[in-house]
Amino acid sequence: MINIIPATDIIGGKCVRLTEGDYGRCSVYDADPLDMAKTFEDCGVSLLHLVDLEGAKSSSSVNLKVLEKIAAGTSLKVEFGGGIKSDAALKSAFDAGAYRIVAGSVACSEPELFSSWLQRFGGERIVLGADVRNGTVAVNGWLDSAPLAPDALIGKFLPDGLKTVIVTDISKDGMLAGPSVGLYAGLMQTFPGVEIVASGGVSSMSDIAALDRSGVPAVIVGKAIYEGRITPEDIRRHAAQDKE
Repeated sequence: MINIIPATDIIGGKCVRLTEGDYGRCSVYDADPLDMAKTFEDCGVSLLHLVDLEGAKSSSSVNLKVLEKIAAGTSLKVEFGGGIKSDAALKSAFDAGAYRIVAGSVACSEPELFSSWLQRFGGERIVLGADVRNGTVAVNGWLDSAPLAPDALIGKFLPDGLKTVIVTDISKDGMLAGPSVGLYAGLMQTFPGVEIVASGGVSSMSDIAALDRSGVPAVIVGKAIYEGRITPEDIRRHAAQDKE
């Protein structure tokens, strides 16, 4: 059964969601990040996807305090991304309590550095983020484009032990219009040994069921939760079924 990974995106220490990766179309929610994390924990979730959106478009992470609070205040494993573009930034995130790191921009700009992280820490701790817009990869908080297709980016790191890739269709992100099932199915066929995690567009449990039928092993869900389209009870029920 597909694994649901709740997402919390952070700007200024607050929970937010962007629409199509546009920082000018940002919804700010009243929920405290730690309170939301505890809600997910109570639902039986074990992994949280936490993104520092301010860090993503800068040279280093900005909201490490939020990571520290969640890591210390819950039993959740936190995968953290945003601003991880150097050895120092990687160390700071791990020191703040990150279970594993998601990095995308550095994989495009400094592939040798990303390869070294995979070799040092392994594919369980280092995850590739492949954010896709119009068939190519977007970097630096989705503000810039890299001349790479997602399959070319993924293929580059297979020899280094890459195990997990989070693939976000930016055109779907925050739109609540359904995920790009075909995109994920195609990548899974090309890379059968890599865990392809879907991200972007999920609006309902029906969307998650469609991804599950296509064989996607995990999905990141954000706005649908904050907008009440997927409830904590939905997540709790799914988590309970997954453990049966």
